[in-house]
Amino acid sequence: MKKELKVQLEGSLENQSLARAIAAAYLSEADPTIEEITEVKTAVSEAFSNACVHGYKNDGGIVYLEFGFIAEDTVMIKVIDKGVGIGNIAQAMEPLFTTDTSQNRSGMGFTVMESFMDKIKVDSKVDEGTCITMVKKLDIYYVL
Repeated sequence: MKKELKVQLEGSLENQSLARAIAAAYLSEADPTIEEITEVKTAVSEAFSNACVHGYKNDGGIVYLEFGFIAEDTVMIKVIDKGVGIGNIAQAMEPLFTTDTSQNRSGMGFTVMESFMDKIKVDSKVDEGTCITMVKKLDIYYVL
């Protein structure tokens, strides 16, 4: 049986490192490479930060993290917020596009996620929130 993990964190950038640590801890049971751990942690960090900064406009809310193995060597991670949502997903995913220029945001969050994960899917509805689903195939096999 594959273990699943669901976590909810306050949507504050102060919890970004905790989200990264949870991702690393979950993945560690599969005995991944250091590079794979780093890539997943970075993608989760970007998704979490997007939820805090853009989804909740830095006002807080809950960010939900879901982890699971969809195959023996493939992890799926969801980062979900119930914030403002994304009106134009294609535009939001363009490199250098950002809606928050006040904090020197680079607009590279989705680009970073796409570069480190094998698949990324963004589902969003305005005023309902966003779900970022990321999938990564590992060079190892899951072990209990």
